[in-house]
Formats: sequence, C-alpha cells, structure tokens
Amino acid sequence: MYRTHTCGELRIENIGHEIILAGWVQRIRDLGAMSFIDLRDRYGITQLVVDENTDESIVSKLKELGREFVVQAKGVVRERLSKNKNMPTGEIEIALSEIKILGPSKLPPFTIQDDTDGGDELRMKYRYLDLRRNVVRENLVLRAKMAHSVRTYLNSKDFIETETPVLIKSTPEGARDFVVPSRMNTGEFYALPQSPQVFKQLLMIAGFDRYYQIVKCFRDEDLRADRQPEFTQIDCEMSFVEQKDVLETFEGLTKYMFKKVLNIEVEDFPWMPYSEAMEKYGSDKPDTRFEMLLNDISEVAKGKGFGVFDKAEYVGAICADECSCYTRKQLDQLTDWVKRPQIGAKGLVYVKCNEDGSFKSSVDKFYSQEDLKQWAEAVGAKPHDLILVMSGDKEKTLSALGELRLEMGNQLKLRKKNVFKPLWVVDFPLLEWNEENNRFHAMHHPFTSPKPEDIALLETDPGKVRANAYDLVINGVEIGGGSVRIFNSELQAKMFDKLGFTPEQAQAQFGFLMNAFKYGAPPHAGIAFGFDRLVSLFAGLETIRDIIAFPKNNSGRDVMIDSPSDISNEQLEELNLKLDLKENK
Repeated sequence: MYRTHTCGELRIENIGHEIILAGWVQRIRDLGAMSFIDLRDRYGITQLVVDENTDESIVSKLKELGREFVVQAKGVVRERLSKNKNMPTGEIEIALSEIKILGPSKLPPFTIQDDTDGGDELRMKYRYLDLRRNVVRENLVLRAKMAHSVRTYLNSKDFIETETPVLIKSTPEGARDFVVPSRMNTGEFYALPQSPQVFKQLLMIAGFDRYYQIVKCFRDEDLRADRQPEFTQIDCEMSFVEQKDVLETFEGLTKYMFKKVLNIEVEDFPWMPYSEAMEKYGSDKPDTRFEMLLNDISEVAKGKGFGVFDKAEYVGAICADECSCYTRKQLDQLTDWVKRPQIGAKGLVYVKCNEDGSFKSSVDKFYSQEDLKQWAEAVGAKPHDLILVMSGDKEKTLSALGELRLEMGNQLKLRKKNVFKPLWVVDFPLLEWNEENNRFHAMHHPFTSPKPEDIALLETDPGKVRANAYDLVINGVEIGGGSVRIFNSELQAKMFDKLGFTPEQAQAQFGFLMNAFKYGAPPHAGIAFGFDRLVSLFAGLETIRDIIAFPKNNSGRDVMIDSPSDISNEQLEELNLKLDLKENK
C-alpha cells in the first residue's frame, strides 16, 4: 500500500506505531546533524526526521529531494522534543526508516504556501499548483460542504434533482448566448443555457411538483469580480405555491446552510419593497449591516438661489456619524470618487456639524446657519457628524448616493464580514423601458407573473406594473432571485406583446412552452441562487474566482489550458463554417 495514514491524522497516541505516509515535500531543513522534511497532503503536514540513528542510504537519498517531490515515507511515530501547538500533528514526528521518490518535481514557479509569492495570472496559469495551497483548497472544500447541505435540505423537502439539457435553443432575452454550431444541421446553432428556466417550468407541467438542480449556466457578458462566463446555480421550482411559500422554503434552506456550514444562527429575513430599497439605500440589493440611510432633502435644499439644487429633480443626503473631522483632502478625494465614470456624479456638497451646534459647508454662500440646521434635522445629524449631499436626476442620484453610502461604510469599517444580514427584496417593476430599442424589457424574464392586482395596468400603464418577483440579498450581494410564473397562455401572450414580440416571433421562440400551458399547467413559482456568490460570501471573499476550481480570468480566458483557441480549418469545414480564423487574425 502507498500509505497507512494521511499526513494530518497522527497524534500522541500513535507513538511507537510503524506507519507509511505519502505526499508532497513542503520544505526541507538541513541542520547538519539532523534534517527535517515537512510532508504535506490534503489532510495536513507531518514532520519527518533524519538524525544520527537514520540509515546512511536515507541520508544520501535526501540529496535527491526537492520541494514538491512526491514521496513515500516509512518510519516510527515518536514524540517531538520541540512541539508545535499550531499544527494538529505538532506533538509527533516520524523517525524515517525508508523513503522512496514516487514522482520528482521541477522547482515550482511560486511557493506552495498560504502567503505565496505568486501573482494572480501566474497562479491561474499553474492553477493545479495553486490548488495545493491550503487557503485555496479549503475554499473548494467549503463549496463541497455547501453543495452537500443544499442536497440534504432539498431532498428532505421532497424536491427531485433533475438534469436539464445543455444544448438548447437561443432566445433573445437576457444576456448574450454562447452558441454551438450543429454539424448535422447545417447553418443552425445550439445555445448554452443562461438558466434552465423553460425546462423547470415544463417539469412543473409534467407534474414533478418540486424540482432542483445544482447546474452550470453560461452567459457571454463582460466579466467582473462576481461574474464568470460559466457559473453555477441552485435552480429550483415548486408547484401549487404562492410567493410566501417559496420564500419560507428557501429562507429555510439559507438558514440551514448557515447553521450546518458556519454554525451561525441568522434571524428571520425581513421583506423590503423594491421602492423602499431604492429610496433608502439607492440599490435593489441593500446592505443593511449599517444605517446611514438616504434622505430626500429637496424641500429644504431648493429655492435658496443655488442653481445646482434648484434645477435638480432630486436632492439627497446621507449622514456619516462622527465624521466632521474629515479634512479638506479627504473630502476632495470623496468628490473625485463620486465623479468617476463608474459613479457618474457631477459633484458633492458637504456640511460639517460642529460641536457647538454651528455648521460649516461647501455652500455657505447660499445657505444660512438656520438653513443648514434644517438639513441636519432632515437627516438626523448631530454634532461631530458629516452630511454628504448629491443632486440631479432622481434615479441616477439615488444610485450614486447609494454607492457613496457603501464607500463610507467601507471607510468606517461598518461592513463587517462576520455579520450577516439577509433580506427579501420584493415588488420589483415587471418591465423597464429601454431607450435604445424603444420598447419594454422584462426586469426579470418574460415568464414572470405580474402582481394579480396590477394585471389591468398592463393595458393602461405597463411601467407601473409590479412583478410577483423576489430577490434574496445578503450584505449587499444579490444571492438569488425568482418569481411566481405565468401559467396562463393568454396572459403569457399578453406579456410577449408588451415586450415587443409579434405573435409569430413568440410562437417561433416559445411556442413549445405556450402550447404546454394548454395541457393543464399548475400554478408554479421558483428561484435560483447564485451558488458561486453564496460560497464566496460564506468564505468572506470578494471574488468568485477563488471558490471555483478552474476559473477564467477577467478576459474570459483560461490561461492554464489557453482557451478559447483556434480550431482547424478541417473542423470548420465539418461544421459548414466558411471562416478561416487564422487568415482573419
């Protein structure tokens, strides 16, 4: 056998046992009379010892060893004289009686340890080496534990895990599809699924009642820290349920994972209407770990001769506690921060609330002390606080002020990673107007049902229709989203009409689903969690790349296997694609 034990399990009670270990050489320390080898595997590190009692053949063998060599080691467990309390195996060591090289190694391009000297691109290129590091592997172990807990919970609730197709039909809604040419059907293409949406609805029509799948999905969109071209969803659907039933079930799943994986009890999740989230937090995914709410001060800020405010649709403010000590340099940096293209604000006004009850602002020319006192009362400011004000188009200003709120939360260390504040955001708009296309788009997707009381507004005022939809938000991160579905073919046809589909286009794209509705469709609803985002939240990480075994970089490339890559002209010809990629480069 290659090993009798792993490198993480031997303890003081194993003293005197003859054992065999196998693993990678973490490091070698040659102290002259004695040498130590740290042997590592997935389970931990065990110290091997060579001393004056060791056979000379083993001593000479050490000269052949290097970092990351794979070796088999035989010996006797003995007590360490100098114990290491920071290691589970720190009380014992192995007196070597035999060592065998199973696989030599070149010198790695970076050190295989938690505080590695490898940069992101280098570690991505040699990802198989990066995965040997404890900190990376533990993220993948966490991911596996979370997947297991998902299956345990949903199986206990009578959900049926069901696989859906990966090669499907392209649809025009949502992000761009990845497309796959069909060799057997000349000139036609499959698409990789952005979600299993229509299939899980068809499973409800088929009578499955409760479905789930931990599933790969694909979107050809620009990347950022919480996006990858391929990602994983916890995808679920339920029949004969209303919104409340879905939220209770998946609040239960979320609580179960927190308890099972992190041993954390979280409180019941509050519900917040979309309109309140935007007005108070400037975001549809509010971070409720701290206050600093947005305040509309238009009434007390306008009409004083300050043109910037007088002409604005909206004047909003936040109050940062105990921040009147901010210097002019810090305030200028904040102003530059909100002017960045990502935020898009034109400027920032500040008011310092002094200890004596007076105020100092960047607009003292236009506003008296009494005026500024009204501002302070409107936002609940007290001495030593700092009021930050922005104005302009309401929707854009709310968003910009919400981003400023998060930045202040970061600066004041209010966004604590060990605090979790989940909530449900509900009552989203069903439709949003797209100026470029001059038509409505679905805020979620075309199969989302309007609130029953708003259906009549589809004919008179579509922009005011609320969706029977919901998002799970934790600490300012959208973890999942879903909706009650349309299950009536007439209402679905009306929805397609409002989205600009002709009856012919709707039939061509979604005829199979609309036809299925005619054969007894139950009321149904569902949700999908972004599994990668959820794991990164549990791990306390900012990017989902660190919890994916083999991620893509910010350009959508796998630099380890050099993908995407050219294909041969022969392959192109088989696919009936008359495109010479090499000539077009």
